[in-house]
Amino acid sequence: MNDRIARRMEDIKPFQVMELLARAKELEAQGQTIVHMEIGEPDFVTPQPIVEAGIAALRSGQVHYTPAAGLPALREAIANWYSSSSGITVSPERIIVTPGASGALLLALALLLNPGDTVLMADPGYPCYRYFVRLLEGKAICIPVTEESAYQFTSRHIESHWTPETRAVLVASPANPTGVLLSQNTLAALMDSVESRGGTLVVDEIYHGLVYGDKATTALALSDQTFVINSFSKYFGMTGWRLGWLVVPKSFIRAADRLAQNLFLAASTPAQHAALAAFKPEALQILETRRVEFQRRRDFLLPELRDLGFHIPIIPQGAFYIYADCSRFSADSFAFARDLLENIGVAVTPGIDFGCNAPQQHLRFAYTTSMEQLQEGLGRLQAYLN
Repeated sequence: MNDRIARRMEDIKPFQVMELLARAKELEAQGQTIVHMEIGEPDFVTPQPIVEAGIAALRSGQVHYTPAAGLPALREAIANWYSSSSGITVSPERIIVTPGASGALLLALALLLNPGDTVLMADPGYPCYRYFVRLLEGKAICIPVTEESAYQFTSRHIESHWTPETRAVLVASPANPTGVLLSQNTLAALMDSVESRGGTLVVDEIYHGLVYGDKATTALALSDQTFVINSFSKYFGMTGWRLGWLVVPKSFIRAADRLAQNLFLAASTPAQHAALAAFKPEALQILETRRVEFQRRRDFLLPELRDLGFHIPIIPQGAFYIYADCSRFSADSFAFARDLLENIGVAVTPGIDFGCNAPQQHLRFAYTTSMEQLQEGLGRLQAYLN
């Protein structure tokens, strides 16, 4: 380790799937076809109304800095979105537009944590959660969640792991990698448990919109003391535009604006103008069609994987992932994922990227590719495993 590099970097690891992705690109360059089920990114391009709005903004010279908290018109549009989609009132003042959901996560944690504070979170979970906490000199307490709790983080976990150092609880709904959606009752119990202890609940809702079955309840409908993270990347299909938002409690508005000024100055101006079109009826119609297609893919892939012998105890209710127990086939999911790539050209994500809770037993399958590609990948898996 270079002794001039900060010690925190010893604890911040790369995504292991990037090694597999790099190898997949090498194989494709050699002429092999790869079925990509490792990428957590919608395969659809940004809807045309959003693209056209971005182009129009560039052509009209909308390239200068916006206020640190974002375009007033966009903050108003997001507030209106909560009103129309969830029937709740959220003041635009509480909405901070950020460079992606990662910017919102960094902003929320930086507003909350002092060195040594702890944050409770589920394992498996999105790896950046724990690394952002480490970056801020806090400590992530990753609590195993299993099929017994439907991979949900519950108030019982809080009761068992809360300490005087605990500052916040971070949950995702729907979650990556499990696709689990927190019910309204579970969310309400989490809030009561956290707030009664003087802590803060941070809820990642970046997969809201991509829900199949019961409608997702935003945490904002249950408490005005919760931090909520969202993004234009997943449901709205704007991954490369790098645009998200954070909803903060009223008492944090001025501090959030001040910190955003210093961390980011402002999110991308053309991206913000483009995002204004994301809430137009013509864009929402496209997005709903895509949501239905993601559900169709899930409904195809899930039973097929189960028939092959993967243990998948919980039906994912949102996002575009299936978290599968592969222990029938291998005791090392990373080696297994590598074998699948090398031998049959199927790329999946090993559990090691999502924490320490039996990662060697799990693979994440992303249905972010076409139905034809999913069928091809399942055919290859069936031939290989049998």
